[in-house]
Amino acid sequence: MKLFFIGFMGCGKTTWGRKLAAHLGYEFMDLDHILEAKAGMSIAEYFSTHGEDAFRKLESSILKETDYPENAVISTGGGLPCFFDNMEWMNAHGQTIYIQLSPKTLGDRLEHAKTPRPVLQGKKGEELVAFIADKLAERESFYNQATYTISGIDLSVEKIAEVIKAS
Repeated sequence: MKLFFIGFMGCGKTTWGRKLAAHLGYEFMDLDHILEAKAGMSIAEYFSTHGEDAFRKLESSILKETDYPENAVISTGGGLPCFFDNMEWMNAHGQTIYIQLSPKTLGDRLEHAKTPRPVLQGKKGEELVAFIADKLAERESFYNQATYTISGIDLSVEKIAEVIKAS
């Protein structure tokens, strides 16, 4: 089974994806890392050099052209489900898990993150939370197409595995 983690940046897609893969004995794949390897540069560099349209096209082609093992947990970029037919494709080729968090919680996490996010540069406090709330409002209709929606608060591998098995 292929399990695609989706959600806003900072929600824990990579962290929980790695943990769930280890728990299930599946392979873990991070599409952002695959994209950076193929592009030969960071996502931020690619974005600033080629622009968002080129980035979104590359991201979509990597999603659809990557050779996934039979059992894999895949972490995606926060915007990936919101472009082209990416969400429909993931649901047709596996199951999607949306890690849902409030704009305030995401803002707190992202403001204190070890890795800076170029799109958030210079935004702090209420301005950051407002930016996240606006972006979430744009993306929620895509995220809500997920096979499973899981609250990112008090999340555990056991909770994720339970939700997947219960279906």
